[in-house]
Order: sequence, then structure tokens, then C-alpha cells
Amino acid sequence: MELFDNLLIGLSTALELKNLGFCLIGVLIGTAIGVLPGIGPIPTIALLLPFTFGMEPAGAMIMLAGIFYGAQYGGSTTAILVNVPGETSSVVTCLDGHQMARQGRAGLALAIAALSSFFAGTVATIVIALLSVPLAALALKFTAVEYFSLLVLGLIAAVVLAHGSVARALSMVLLGLLLGLVGIDVSSGAARMTFGVPALSDGLDFVPVAMGMFGLAEIIANLERPAERHVVSQAVRGLIPSWADLKQAFPAMLRGTALGSALGVLPGGGAALPPFSSYALEKKLAKDPSRFGHGAIEGVAGPEAANNAGAQTSFIPLLTLGIPANALMALMIGALMMQGIQPGPQIMREQPQLVWGVIASMWVGNLMLLVINLPLIGLWVSMLRIPYRLLFPAIVLFCCIGTYGIANSLFNVWLMLGCAAVGYFFIKVGVEPAPLLLGLVLGPQLEEYFRRAMLLADGDFSVFLTRPISAGLLCVVALMFVALLSPMVVRGRKQALAE
Repeated sequence: MELFDNLLIGLSTALELKNLGFCLIGVLIGTAIGVLPGIGPIPTIALLLPFTFGMEPAGAMIMLAGIFYGAQYGGSTTAILVNVPGETSSVVTCLDGHQMARQGRAGLALAIAALSSFFAGTVATIVIALLSVPLAALALKFTAVEYFSLLVLGLIAAVVLAHGSVARALSMVLLGLLLGLVGIDVSSGAARMTFGVPALSDGLDFVPVAMGMFGLAEIIANLERPAERHVVSQAVRGLIPSWADLKQAFPAMLRGTALGSALGVLPGGGAALPPFSSYALEKKLAKDPSRFGHGAIEGVAGPEAANNAGAQTSFIPLLTLGIPANALMALMIGALMMQGIQPGPQIMREQPQLVWGVIASMWVGNLMLLVINLPLIGLWVSMLRIPYRLLFPAIVLFCCIGTYGIANSLFNVWLMLGCAAVGYFFIKVGVEPAPLLLGLVLGPQLEEYFRRAMLLADGDFSVFLTRPISAGLLCVVALMFVALLSPMVVRGRKQALAE
């Protein structure tokens, strides 16, 4: 009964007229940035954070969540019609979706992608609703000791699932932790790494760092990429799949939804992991694997279901434990902090309308996406003609205005521009900055929980190994380190980086 009561609270919040408007705005922006290759939900949400400052918490989170899963829909459109993935998660969809378009089945591929995403989104919403209450109840039994170990696990998972060199990913985490310690120490009152700059006394503001390193840096990098794109077909027909097509695609939808729901919960998980894993599974289970890469409908249904399910279930660690599963969830934590809300297990008890409103809005948003996406395909494809060089000046202007408006601080504007230069440097040298963002967000919490644990244990470090849950989490961390150091994993990451 408690679950149904919570869902009713969520639906009443999500169906408020203003929240429906925010949800619609979110999914439309998400679809648009999913269609435009190279922008992505992380830079977009980073850029829009300042504009959520004056909004109500529920409306802000509903809109930002809509941008996230809306981008999964939009990314498939260009993957199928243009053979250019609008999102990392849509890379796999290019393989068979574009081949279907070249065979004159673009409408079918788009319809299957939309239906798979809607089905996966609906199931993932139910999974979030079912798991949120028991996980939050379990997390309420955690002490500072368990939370410290959990945060360490999240940071190490970010290193494991990051691309490229292990040393670089680990360095990014450590750099993020150091940046998170900048400012006045609340316990001793000592200034740490402020270098005599008064503006750094309160620490580095999360928003300008995220906007610069993820938003502006990505936009700058896009200016160097070729803008030539060739659409297979402007007139898309056959948007209603036949019963035989649905029967062939449905098992892949089911498997993709289950796989994506499980992988999305993993701390540090990336957007590409669920769809790639789903594609590999479908190819392995197929009676004729040679069809894949030549227009197999399962190669569209499975990955599209997996990426949408993974996108939504990544909210579970955020809503129940206050732990970001990936860089985008770290931005969501930043949005909550801007609203004066401290993420964690207590949020479900203290802010039920916010949490359940976001959960219920996911189903509403997926329904909106199903209704608006297919009829507006011509509009989304026409957006591909907009050159980045025309978008860039407007984006920079809005970024500067938004960053300055948060605290009326010119220092934040310079910080954002400096982080944009650093982020661009990271892109050029092939370093993934997502672990840095996780370290920046989790660093202050990690320090706080460590101090509390030491107070509880009178300075005895063995407390992390004597408490069962903490010991179990640290054992998982140790296993991850062993896996990272294995020659096969090191060789595989080097090959992936070379590609």
C-alpha cells in the first residue's frame, strides 16, 4: 500500500500543469540536443543549471531528468537517418538502424526505436518505484563508516568504467577530490588551497566548473569537427510496424530492458555500456548472427531499450543513497544542492513530492516522447543544418549570464572560462573528465564521513573492516583494483583508447 500511496503522491505532483510544462520543455530540449551530434545531455544540463536556480525543486528536477532520457530518443534519429550518433549511447544503433534506412525501412527503424525506448522507460520507472523504498530503508541503517566505504566504491567504479588509461582516470578522481577540499575547513577554520583569493574561501562553485569543463569545452571541440551530414531520406514513411515486426523485436526489447536496468544502477556506469552489452547479447543469441550490421531489427530494438532503461535506473543510487551513478547524476546532485537540498536516504522521507514526482514524471515524459517524436521527425532532421559556429556565440553569452547570476560574481565567470580551457585540453589529450566531476562532488562528503567515522571509532582505522557492510564494500573495491591491474584489462583499455 505504501508504494501505491507514494505513486499517487508522485502522479499528483507530475500532473500539475506547471510540472507538465517543465516535463515537456525537458523532453523537447533533450530530443533536440540528442539530434544534434556532439552536444549531449551532460553539457546541456551543465549549461542550464544556473537557469534552474529560481525554480521549484520538483520542477527543476523533472525538467533536467526529461533532458536526460529525451536525449536517448533524439540520438537514435540521427543514428538511423544520418549514420551519425547524436549520443554515445546511439553508436550501436547506427550499425543496423542506418542499414534499415538505406533499405527503405527508415520509418520502421524509427518506430521500433521509439517503441523500444517507451517500453523500457515504462519498465524502468516501475523498477525505480519498487526498489527505491527498500533501498532507502536499508540506507537509513548506514552509519558514517558504511557511507565512507560506499563513496570509495563509487569513486573506484568511476575509474573502472572510465575509458582509456587507468592511471589517468585515477588521477582525475584524485584531482577532483583535491578541488573539492578548496576553501575554509569547517572544523579547524584553516584556509586550504585558497592562495589568498577571498572568492575561494567558500570553495569552488560546482556550477561554473561543470559548465566550463563539460559544456563550453565540448562546444569548442565541436567547432573543429566536420559539419557535413547526409540524410538518407527526408520523407519517412511506414511508421506503423507490422505484427510480424513487433513479434521479432519484442524479445530483444525485453532482454535490452532487463540488461539496461541492471547496468544503469552500477556506480560510475557510462552511457555506452548498456546498449553495447545488449547488442553483443542479441548477436550471440541470434540464430543467424550474420544479419547484424545489415539491417537486423533486433540490433535496433535491444540497444535502444537498454540505453533508455539504463538512463532511468541510474537515478536509483541518486534517489536512495545520494550517490551519483555517473557524471550526469553528479550534475543532478549539484542541481539539488543549488535548491538547498542535501542528497541522501533522508530525501525520500523529507521530500516525498520531489522524489516521487520525478519518478512519476519519467513515465509521463516517455509518453510525451512517443507522441511527439515520430510526427516531428522532419523538424528534428532539419535541425542538423544549423552550423555550430552560429550556435557558439549565443551559448557563450547565455553561459556567462547564467554563471554570473548565481552569486553575482565575476570570479565565477572567469572560473568557468578557465575550466573550459582545461576541459578542452583534456579532450585534446584524450583524458575523460567525468571522474574529476565525481571527485569534486563526493570529495567534501568523503571527508565529512571519514571524520565522523573516526569520531565514532576513537581514531581506530580498523572500524572500516570490522563492520560487515563496510568490509563487504571495501572487498569489492579491492577486487576492482585487482581487475584493473590484470594484463588483459590493461591491454583492452589501451586498444579501446587507440581505436
